[in-house]
Amino acid sequence: MNEALAVIRTAGMRDIIASARALIFDVDGTLAETEEVHRRAFNEAFAEAGLDWFWDQVTYARLLRVAGGKERIRAFDQRNAVPMLTFAEIADLHRIKTARYAALIAAGGCPLRPGVRAWLAGARGRGQRLAIATTTSHGNIDALLSVSLGLDWADQFEAIVAGDDVPRKKPAPDVYTEVLTRLGLGPGDCVAIEDSGNGLAAAARAGIPVVITRSTYFSDDDFAEALLVVDDLSDIDA
Repeated sequence: MNEALAVIRTAGMRDIIASARALIFDVDGTLAETEEVHRRAFNEAFAEAGLDWFWDQVTYARLLRVAGGKERIRAFDQRNAVPMLTFAEIADLHRIKTARYAALIAAGGCPLRPGVRAWLAGARGRGQRLAIATTTSHGNIDALLSVSLGLDWADQFEAIVAGDDVPRKKPAPDVYTEVLTRLGLGPGDCVAIEDSGNGLAAAARAGIPVVITRSTYFSDDDFAEALLVVDDLSDIDA
């Protein structure tokens, strides 16, 4: 696509985004580059639990294809013929990890990505409704956004659906269909903002058009189905 056509297309996408009745945001990788904080929290939880596990960036990138923290621990444990951990032990380990993540976020190490504040403010100014659809936990959402947006952050979002609220996590469409139900809107009334192929698939399966903001761990995913792909949200003033 030449530069002139790219400008025309971006302008058209801006109109589509601005006219949507609601914007639905993913969290990890979309609102903030949280994955390295998650990886550090997992490794600190493993050490605290006395496990000799360590997830380097290559290992973690592979595990991110599995949606959900407890599910990633289980997938890593099952690399052995006889898994070490019970479901209860995985849940306990994940609780340790969640506490470590909250502590790391509280230390101020994970700001919002460029353009996010402007998109949220612009949506509020236009009277658009805001929602969250994510596979992370409510605790992780609160840890991040209470630091980034203030303790009353949840007042900005009419629907907040996390992974544990639905039967299936992304790439299944469950979080998005639940958000649509809570908002009382159809998929064509909304635009989803995602950073990964799994997130794109989840929203697309719910019939919602998607803007992709590339993130560190998912920059090479297939985004052919996306409405628009940008490096970050500051690339398009919505």
